[in-house]
Amino acid sequence: MIVGVGVDIVDLEDFRARLTDDLIQELFLPDEISYSSSRARPWESYAARFAAKEAVMKALGAGLSQGLSWKDVEVRREESGELGLRMTGAALERARGRGAASSRLSVAHSRRSAVAVVVLEDARGAAREDA
Repeated sequence: MIVGVGVDIVDLEDFRARLTDDLIQELFLPDEISYSSSRARPWESYAARFAAKEAVMKALGAGLSQGLSWKDVEVRREESGELGLRMTGAALERARGRGAASSRLSVAHSRRSAVAVVVLEDARGAAREDA
């Protein structure tokens, strides 16, 4: 069963104009920085990851004012090549409190925007998906 859904869209021009080294350090974890910085258009990867973090917060029904941190959510590339999420700290506590046992992430970007969709499922939904 779905226990949370979140979506976010980021304007790439605006995001690129605001993206500084300090902001990168504030928002992203080392592996996210390494991957995004290696891309030909790194701001697109950063924007997609930022949209994913925002979408997670929306799916959790909480944000920074409820104690979540940008670094509580990590966008990871799985061995399968798919993007996945790793939650820690307050985000993980909130996800467990909502009964979330698994998450699904989809991101996309064009020359103008990046978008992310996150779905959180309970153990019953995760079991059906894996079956």
